[in-house]
Amino acid sequence: MDAVADRDYLLEFLSSAAIIGMHLSRLSEDLILWVSQPFRFVDISDAFCTGSSLMPNKKNPDVLELIRGKCGRLYGNLVTLLTVMKGLPMTYNRDLQEDKEPVFDSAHTISLSLQLMAALIPSVSFNADALSAAVQDDFLFATDWTDYLVQKGIPFREAHELVGRAVALAVKKGCGICQLPLADLKAISTSFDEEILQRDSAGASVQAKSSSGSTQPAMVSREIRRWKRVFIDVS
Repeated sequence: MDAVADRDYLLEFLSSAAIIGMHLSRLSEDLILWVSQPFRFVDISDAFCTGSSLMPNKKNPDVLELIRGKCGRLYGNLVTLLTVMKGLPMTYNRDLQEDKEPVFDSAHTISLSLQLMAALIPSVSFNADALSAAVQDDFLFATDWTDYLVQKGIPFREAHELVGRAVALAVKKGCGICQLPLADLKAISTSFDEEILQRDSAGASVQAKSSSGSTQPAMVSREIRRWKRVFIDVS
């Protein structure tokens, strides 16, 4: 009876497809935002875009928008089969013939979405100037300052408060925290020193991270190499 009534293996497939679709949708959303005029962080090949029917200057990332939209379809197929199963007594019921359509549709949808994303990603190019300009606000490095004080042995809650006071002072003076005179920082706490003022760029920020999986370039390169090995093994 359990074997005849069971559709868990299909529900697990639909769940996995929905989760993959969710991650593809999130990646698509990032790229859609980054390719837009307010950001201009990235560009993607015209092969994956169309022109706007109204604005000659606009390039629509249609493939990404469609991949993002397909996520709802994958969710719907999972909910469809869960709903079919929820009120069935044990053993076979004719309702179970409704398992085919959502499963086949999800298999087709997730396969196409993955193929398109795999083809699109190599076409992405990055606008280094726009990205560099976006990280010039040195208030972004307040967390790095907090981490630095913690590394000196200051409890996080205290370090957080001290950097918060430095941020408030910088806002009052109309400058960034890295532009504050060292004397002003030492008036807040003697734990501030000249070295903390060197935490003043995105490069310095990522280099300061050293834990496994962090954003330090050496760690990122190691992770890329690891995934390349994984890809070769599965291929």
